[in-house]
Amino acid sequence: MNAPTSVATLDALGRIRLSPSFWMREFLYSEVANFHGLSNMPDDPELAIEVGKRLCVDLLEPLQQTFGKVLIRSAYRSPLVNGFCNEQQRTGKAGYSCAANEANFAGHIWDRRDANGHMGATACVVIPWFADRYAAGEDWRALAWWIHDHLPYSEMYFFPKLAAFNLTWHERPRLRIDSYVAPKGCLTKPGMDNHAGDHSEWYPHFPGISR
Repeated sequence: MNAPTSVATLDALGRIRLSPSFWMREFLYSEVANFHGLSNMPDDPELAIEVGKRLCVDLLEPLQQTFGKVLIRSAYRSPLVNGFCNEQQRTGKAGYSCAANEANFAGHIWDRRDANGHMGATACVVIPWFADRYAAGEDWRALAWWIHDHLPYSEMYFFPKLAAFNLTWHERPRLRIDSYVAPKGCLTKPGMDNHAGDHSEWYPHFPGISR
C-alpha cells in the first residue's frame, strides 16, 4: 500500500484490521494534527501496519480480553506531527509533549525504524477497569507489574491522569518501566534486582490473563 494521497486511499488505510478488536483508523487520530490541520498519515503504510499488528495482537488484545475496553489516547504520529509537537514543547507551550523525531522512531512514529534498524510501535492507552481503581487509590505499579509478568512489552511509561501509559512493542524489547507518577523514575529494567521473578503480590485481585 502506498502513502494515502486521497480520501479513498485514506479510507482504505483506516479500514485495515490490525487484530480482532482494533482497526488502523483509531490509531491515526491526533489532537495536535486535528487542531493545527496537519497530516498524520504514514509515509510507509506497510511498515506501520506490520508493527501495528504486533502491538495489537501481542499487547492490546490480551489487555482488552483480560480487563475490558482499552482506550487509545495517542498512537501513531507522522514525523510532521511529532516534529511540530516537539518544537512547540521546546518553546514552552503548554499541552504539547513529544520527544524529538529520532527518539520516537519505532515508537510513536511507527513507519520509521530506529537507529539500529529495528521496528516498533507505541500507543498511549487507558484501561478504564484500572483507571477506576487508580482513582480510588490503587498503586499504578500493580498494573505495571502485571504487564511485566504476563506480556511481551518493550517499554512502559506511566502518567498521572487516569493511569494512562505509553505501551511499546519492539522487535528488540528493552523491558523497561518508567513513570511520572510517584515513585517517579525507573521502576525496573534489566539488571535491577526487582526485574526477574514473580510480582504477583502486587496484583492479587487482578483477573488471570485471557487470550
